[in-house]
Amino acid sequence: MSTTTKSPRRVLLFAYLIGRMNFRDYAHKYSPKKFTQPQLFACLVLKEFLRLDYRKLAALLRDCNELAAAIDLAGIPHFTTFQKAADRLLLVADVRKLLEATLDVARVQGRLKPRCDLAALDGTGWESHHASHYFVRRRAKGGKTHQDTTYRRFPKAGVLCDCRSHLILSIVPGRGPAPDVPHFRAVLDDALRRQPITTLVADAGYDAEHVHEYAREECGVNTFIPPLIGRPTKKKPSGYWRRRMASRLHLTRYGQRWQVETVNSMLKRLMGSALRARRYHSQCRELSLRAITLNVMILRCQRGFLQSMSGTFHKQRFLTPLSIPACAKDRFGRVCCKKPASAAAV
Repeated sequence: MSTTTKSPRRVLLFAYLIGRMNFRDYAHKYSPKKFTQPQLFACLVLKEFLRLDYRKLAALLRDCNELAAAIDLAGIPHFTTFQKAADRLLLVADVRKLLEATLDVARVQGRLKPRCDLAALDGTGWESHHASHYFVRRRAKGGKTHQDTTYRRFPKAGVLCDCRSHLILSIVPGRGPAPDVPHFRAVLDDALRRQPITTLVADAGYDAEHVHEYAREECGVNTFIPPLIGRPTKKKPSGYWRRRMASRLHLTRYGQRWQVETVNSMLKRLMGSALRARRYHSQCRELSLRAITLNVMILRCQRGFLQSMSGTFHKQRFLTPLSIPACAKDRFGRVCCKKPASAAAV
């Protein structure tokens, strides 16, 4: 299992770096210019890391001056400012760029190869309320059985990760209960936009002939999925690739599929299995932010690498002996990081 940082300051600084690589300082030339967009994004990542709500996040920054000073936060935003920033900064297009920025840093660090040899895909669900399991069982009225659930719909997401580093390559939020197959193309296409993949393993929830045909023939990705969908029978599965899976799956690296289960466990253990958002689009934004936060926690820093002086953005050192190349630019064409003379890129 990949180790993750436990330092709020490191997470805050690294998220600030990712924000500087993707957002301009202010959304509009007539904005109040009290807080920059990278600062607000870094605070949102800190919120998920510490499992806080917007009010507690504002109170934490107010009480811990060192965290606010680490990202040059002159004043403490109102908690509604964080809520509005989440609606504005976590759009689908921005989430894709932020997730891609974390993978760019991972390539520089050597944690992610230019081409992913083995990736794993799985769908998982989250709780949409904060009621404890004890309370749910106790509130059942009469009878000898207990009530196990209090809702019909729940947040769900398809997660595709790199088995070597446990970095999330793509996440597609949605609603459950629902089959896993419908989001297969979306999550695979999203991952291939930012990282080439050689082999993809998935559980039987993605078993379909058209899944193999799309991944292998159109995307050039080898897929290994057990052919278990359908009524049990001694006949061979229908379809060329499903028959191949029935006879040769045990000779492949399908046994590494558990790596994505580890990633799902890390998401829920480190940031909670219940979402704080209540509306569908807010839940999708929160799930995407958690995926970015987990990547940030894996790409932790040993020393402070962020120092702002006279409005200039500098980086000192990552955990491993690496650094972002001097030619790295953000989407606005600005050079956001300068390579130290003593650091050597891996």
